[in-house]
This record gives sequence, C-alpha cells and structure tokens, in this order.
Amino acid sequence: MYPVSPQAYDRAITVFSPDGRLFQVEYAKEAVRRGATAIGIVCEDGVALVAHKSIGSKLLVGDSLKKIFAIDDHISATASGLVADARRLIDTARIEAQKHKLSYNEPAGVEQIGKQVCDVMQIYTQYGGIRPFGVSLLIAGVDDSGAHLFEAEPSGALTGYKADAVGSGKKEVEEFFEKEYKDNLTLEEGVVMCFKALKKTGDLKLKPEMLDVSTATVKEKKFRLLGDEEVAKHLSKA
Repeated sequence: MYPVSPQAYDRAITVFSPDGRLFQVEYAKEAVRRGATAIGIVCEDGVALVAHKSIGSKLLVGDSLKKIFAIDDHISATASGLVADARRLIDTARIEAQKHKLSYNEPAGVEQIGKQVCDVMQIYTQYGGIRPFGVSLLIAGVDDSGAHLFEAEPSGALTGYKADAVGSGKKEVEEFFEKEYKDNLTLEEGVVMCFKALKKTGDLKLKPEMLDVSTATVKEKKFRLLGDEEVAKHLSKA
C-alpha cells in the first residue's frame, strides 16, 4: 500500500485522519489563535467581558470595530477569529433568545443559549461542502442561577469557565488567571485584573478607544457597555 499524505485528509471536513483528527476544525482553531485577544471573567457580583480591538490604521473609525455583542439584556458575547462568522452566530443566539422569551415569557438561560449556538457550530463540522466557523465565542450572562461564562469552540464544544480568554493571547492570560484569580473578586477588581492579564500578552497598546468592556451584575441582570472614561479609570489601576 502506498503511504497516504496528510494533505489527503484536510480537503474535506467529513474525513478523519488515521489518528482521529479533523484537520479543517484544527485549521479553524488556528484562525481563532490569530485573532485579537478577548477575555471573560466571573466575579462575586457579576460577570465582565473585555475585548481588545486591533486598530492598524489611523484612518479606521474605531467605533465601527465592535467586539462585544448584545444577545439579550442579560446575555452578551465577544469573539476572536473571523468576526464575520461571529456575527452569523450572534444572530442565531439573538433569535433563540427571543423565541424563548416569546414562548415562555421569561429570559433564556445563559447555558441554554450557549448550547444552541454550539449546535449550529457542530453541524458545520459534519457535512460536506461547508466549512467550520473560524471563530470562538465567549458567551457571558446573568440568570436566576447566577453569573456564567462559556466558551464556544469551532468544533461545537461548550465549556464553562470562571475566567477565560480566546485569541492570540489565550495562553498568557490563562497562565495569569491560574495564579491570580479568586472567587470573591468584585466586578471592578475583575475588570482591572483583565487589563493586567492583557498586559502580559506582549506589546499591546492598551488605550480606552482600543478596548470594549461590558459588565452585568447579579442584582440587575443587565449588561452595559462602559464608556471611554470608565475604561480609562480602570486601566489606570492595572
């Protein structure tokens, strides 16, 4: 038998390699690793998302690069990888959240929305003629059971975290959280810790206009996007 080149297994999403790998899914994960860093953290009184925006030209309008997306009043998400793919998944999450609210007259659970998004992502790893989503999402929210953070991967896997990161700085941020994270952090302390973690990822320019920050408290169950002045205040403490 002639030896088979590894390239023979990466041309179709439905073909496993002999060692049980789906190369197209791994390539999608590589697209995520090349994206800008985004962080989520669960705190004692709520949950926060922090996303870095790569503004490579002074001609770019910074406000047009949105990295944090509202799914419902109590659920928000950020992404790393192909942002166009992220918008498609965010639309799916928004529709599912509204369907649940109309059907049951109550807000959807955070994990429920995460699972429905991952169901869509998994389908795109199983059929020929399509490609996986080249994006990972951090889905954060507050429901009746508390504050939650989930990572949705290109494979369709959903994992819950106390603190997590996606994108190019994932390794450095997670190493920092392993040492510094505590369960009793306040939201303000959590946001400052995220900025400290971002500083560990290399020579990133951390300016308020290059950061999107969103927080939600367990009490109010509603996300709000922080303005540049609030971001600058937290950044000065990092």
